[in-house]
Amino acid sequence: MFSGSYVALVTPFINGKLDEAALRRIVNWQLDKGTHGLVPVGTTGESPTLSEIEHKRVVEIVVEENNGRVPIIAGAGSNNPVEALAYARHAKDLGADAVLCVAGYYNRPNQEGLYAHFEYIAQGVDIPMVIYNIPPRAIVDIEPQTMAKLAALPNVVGVKDATGDISRISLERMALGNDFSYLSGDDLAAVAYNSVGGNGCISVTANVAPSRCSAMQTACLKGDYKEAKRIHDELTPLHAAMFNEPSPAGVKYAASLLGLCSEETRLPVMPLSTESKTTLDSLQHLMG
Repeated sequence: MFSGSYVALVTPFINGKLDEAALRRIVNWQLDKGTHGLVPVGTTGESPTLSEIEHKRVVEIVVEENNGRVPIIAGAGSNNPVEALAYARHAKDLGADAVLCVAGYYNRPNQEGLYAHFEYIAQGVDIPMVIYNIPPRAIVDIEPQTMAKLAALPNVVGVKDATGDISRISLERMALGNDFSYLSGDDLAAVAYNSVGGNGCISVTANVAPSRCSAMQTACLKGDYKEAKRIHDELTPLHAAMFNEPSPAGVKYAASLLGLCSEETRLPVMPLSTESKTTLDSLQHLMG
């Protein structure tokens, strides 16, 4: 079961190209700071604007640099299930521990279509799969009954819940039980999510505050919600600041403050405004 603080890794760029040296530096820094797992080429990794070559190269570098130290859930998302399967097979061949597969965004499938999308991928590659449910971006919502049906597939092992609905995990646990990895995709809701049965978080903030995010998730796993809440309260301004403007502009600027990579994003995500930069400058004491 996947649990704890997983970082939704940024993909660093320099002059429009993948910054491989920065990516290697970021992976090692995360591991030194105690992150429990790595998630490359997801939403925060700007997967929609990566080429196929870049997508595969990012996963290759992360797996290589990690060298088996922590679990890797590699992004294999696409609204085209054929492309998603190809990414999943590539991740397996490289040695990733699981793949993160998103709902069929833009296509707007019904529940039957959503099931068929994931079933196609699951049947095409033997690797654990975490379902990524993010209606604010994918438009469609994987309902609890559909999630239960998906969980019956042998290699579907968990969910990244970015629904924004804290009640969702309770409904899913009623339908699926506890033998499933329930991972929050929302930093601000992560402690609340864990308190009703969650196992961890795939975190944006962990890109720049891995030690605190790891400590917070460790406290949750130990049942020490007093300590988890203390850290959560400390991090709340930083969580909020990450999303003042479309992500990952905020987290990339914050990473640049730490010397991890440039703040460069790809269109249509715009550079951060001066106001938002000032806010993050004031929160740098929470980073690291």
